[in-house]
Amino acid sequence: MRVLVTGGTGLVGRWACDALRAAGHTVTVVSRDPGRVPARAVGWDGLRAVMPETDAIVNLAGDPIAGARWTRARKAEIRRSRVEGTRALVDALAAAEPRPKVLVSASAVGYYGDRGDEALDETAPPGTDFLARVCVEWEAEARRAESFGLRVVLLRLGIVLAPDGGALSVMLLPFRAGLGGPLGSEAQWMSWVHRDDVVGLIGDALTNEAYAGPANATSPNPVTNKEFTRALARAVHRPAFLPVPGFGLHLVLGEMAAMLLTGQRVLPRVAERLGYVWRQPELPAALETCVGP
Repeated sequence: MRVLVTGGTGLVGRWACDALRAAGHTVTVVSRDPGRVPARAVGWDGLRAVMPETDAIVNLAGDPIAGARWTRARKAEIRRSRVEGTRALVDALAAAEPRPKVLVSASAVGYYGDRGDEALDETAPPGTDFLARVCVEWEAEARRAESFGLRVVLLRLGIVLAPDGGALSVMLLPFRAGLGGPLGSEAQWMSWVHRDDVVGLIGDALTNEAYAGPANATSPNPVTNKEFTRALARAVHRPAFLPVPGFGLHLVLGEMAAMLLTGQRVLPRVAERLGYVWRQPELPAALETCVGP
């Protein structure tokens, strides 16, 4: 297939592009600076020109959520990069003839909001907090492509574990210094997924026509923050006895602290039903592949 990938230089995108090429697909990356991409690339202003030559789209674009404090401007950028970016993508394919056949578009388990211990599959309704509202808008823009005849798959990503960036790289700093510990109540659920499985699920969703609508891209074995903390401490051979109180996180991070102090117990029922075989289903082994010796 000829695959167009947005976010193709990001934490997941680089590896997804490599896997697609290895599988024999032709990949074109959409970038704000295509001249700096060491592969076939096009700018966002060139979308309409390449759409008729595209069979499938993988939409991974979006500014990182973690990092800087969530000011009003930061929240606006988090939303804009996802909602408006996806809108521009779908507008471009709407004008194309012929059109691609499938759109695999990223979303996030933040769609579900804070749900305590409730087990959540793809049929669960959305939450009402900031991230949930962004995900609802984000998915709605992607689903507009259904009206143009595309099969649309919404991959709701959990916390992506990878050795070279993402949330885990931030967590590792205090843990490797022996200063790691559980957050808040320790009971909040963490629905995680190894990057290898995000890449695997993208490939499956592109080629298996049974994928349509939402599909949770998470390990089948979510854990609590307490369990995650213990597993990460063992992986780096350090203690983890310094709990971080919730009020402290709120003082430092503001509204973004809610992302760390609440969670979702998400289960990937669609992928399980369709026979996906996880490459890294268990947290201890997944962490070992990420933290190194």
